[in-house]
Order: sequence, then C-alpha cells, then structure tokens
Amino acid sequence: MVPLLLVLLLAIVLFGAGFAVKILWWVALAILVVWLLGFVMRSTSAGGGRGRWYRW
Repeated sequence: MVPLLLVLLLAIVLFGAGFAVKILWWVALAILVVWLLGFVMRSTSAGGGRGRWYRW
C-alpha cells in the first residue's frame, strides 16, 4: 500500500511541476513580447539618439 501511495504522490507532484513549468513558459513568453515591443517602440531623446525605455 505504501509504494502505491508513493507512486501516486510522485505522479501528482510531477503533474503539478509540469503544469507550473508550462505556466512559467507562457509567462516568460509574455515578458519577452513586452520587452521586444518596448525595445522596438522606444522613443528618441532630444539629441536624436535612442533612449532607454526602462528606468534601471
């Protein structure tokens, strides 16, 4: 009975980890898209050069 419970627990943990990793991939993709849009659409500074679109 204990090995069966351990296998079921392992399956649940791996399923949860797989779901979390899939969500993290979508979050990373969304952040990448926002970063690329900000990089492409950044405004020019008064001197004619490209300024940073982020503050850090």
